Amino acid sequence: MNAKDLELKISGLEKAIEEHKADASRYEDELKTTTKKLEDINKPELTPLYFDKIQEAVEEGVGNFDFDEQDNYEKEFGMEYDGKVYLESIDLTCTHELVEKIVEQVHKLFTEAECPEEDDNSQLNNVTHVEKVI
Repeated sequence: MNAKDLELKISGLEKAIEEHKADASRYEDELKTTTKKLEDINKPELTPLYFDKIQEAVEEGVGNFDFDEQDNYEKEFGMEYDGKVYLESIDLTCTHELVEKIVEQVHKLFTEAECPEEDDNSQLNNVTHVEKVI
């Protein structure tokens, strides 16, 4: 083989690699799409109206939370060299209350379905022993 043949072979291999990269990219996209469909297959379906209702419920839950209550925060102050006091950090300490407010509003949108318990023996037929007395 001479240099021209090797250069031609190299360009052919580079072209083949590029084509396979495009195929691999297409397969990766298809894999992501299929994986997403598998994740979504068991999710309950909601109409756009219910998505809006959930949005409104979350907004109402957050709106009912008192962000102005100073006891809801843990604060750390610092002092600069010139005597100025500044707020170094602030943490919301009662996030569970905020979550409860949001969950409370979202729960109002649904009814709870009855789930049969696995150990529930009420589904079994009970046989009663009866004696006939004469």
